[in-house]
Amino acid sequence: MARVQLKDVTKRYEDVTAVEAMNLDIEDGEFITLVGPSGCGKSTTMEMIAGLTMPSEGTVNIGDRDVTTLPPKDRGISMVFQNIALFPHMDVYDNISFGLRLRDFEKDEIDRRVEEAASVVQMEGMLDRMPDEMSGGQRQRVAIARAIVRQPDVFLMDEPLANLDAKLRVHMRTELQRLHKELDTTIIYVTHDQAEAMTMSDRIAVLNEGELQQFAAPLTCYNEPANEFVAGFIGSPAMNFTGGEVTASGFTSPHYEVSFGTETVALGPGDAVTLGVRPEDVYPEEFVDDAIDPTELIEAEVDVLEPMGDQIFVYLMLSEDAGSGMGGDVSGDDSLLMSVSPDSTIEEGDHINVALDRPKIHLFDDSSGEALVHGVAQTPGASAESQGEEAE
Repeated sequence: MARVQLKDVTKRYEDVTAVEAMNLDIEDGEFITLVGPSGCGKSTTMEMIAGLTMPSEGTVNIGDRDVTTLPPKDRGISMVFQNIALFPHMDVYDNISFGLRLRDFEKDEIDRRVEEAASVVQMEGMLDRMPDEMSGGQRQRVAIARAIVRQPDVFLMDEPLANLDAKLRVHMRTELQRLHKELDTTIIYVTHDQAEAMTMSDRIAVLNEGELQQFAAPLTCYNEPANEFVAGFIGSPAMNFTGGEVTASGFTSPHYEVSFGTETVALGPGDAVTLGVRPEDVYPEEFVDDAIDPTELIEAEVDVLEPMGDQIFVYLMLSEDAGSGMGGDVSGDDSLLMSVSPDSTIEEGDHINVALDRPKIHLFDDSSGEALVHGVAQTPGASAESQGEEAE
């Protein structure tokens, strides 16, 4: 195992900055995932850790060594790539042992390491098979075993499951988690799939346009996103966003209002903000009692239903022209996405009322996108006042 530290690591290609001042401190034995959209700099960051690309600025430390200028073979790392790249003319044993044979290890030591690695990836009894006789998942296990036999300080995995089918990807995610527990070593994993990041990682490094957006535990990134980008990228389906401004009594937008105690959020009337709420925190009127602290009801029309088996995604229009078709002028402010149970009786075209759950509302600065508040609360006494008004 080894600690990995990136200090102000930057990579520039002429006038393009692929990675900007990246700072990461990865502890011994952690499973860290670099996640973000295509072109965000995650693979470039991985390549600089591996030594395949030299940083323009900054330093890379593995263990107690500065490895910034060292070649890959001297860094104590092993890599598993998206392209499995097995030798087609070699059997499993020869593919796994290839690196050890190049380094002139003794035959007994090679046999011992290959057998151990094959046991870890559950490939015992298959060492004489050829690559074309195996499934995609089995070939990926061979590639992982080939990395294991080197007994590296750090495993680097660059989208190793991208070429597998959906069912096999889920299975291999479980296998990688088991592998991490058995080997108890540092793993740095690259993916654009936030589901992989959420399920496997101790911590997630969310990247966008070469910059680190947040480095935290998966549930922290989900429940307390550092900014609007993280809030929209982590979570499937994505968070709802509505632009508006702060008022003396809460939040207002062209489509709905939310009352809350502004004295607790360090914001003033007129401040431009974006309100964010996840689909599971939007409740139809008949289930508002399930919310911890529901907001005022919001009028909406059901546009599209997406049955997913264990839930239904309900796309809601907040204005008459919001669902004017693909050529219409539609923005995220005009709509909400809600998640409901599969036995819901909601149908397309229904006019319904929904409420948001105040403790699950996020507010983001409209200009910088930085998170301002995670969770709001209604003004003390507001509930009693509203009940009195309804009684009248």
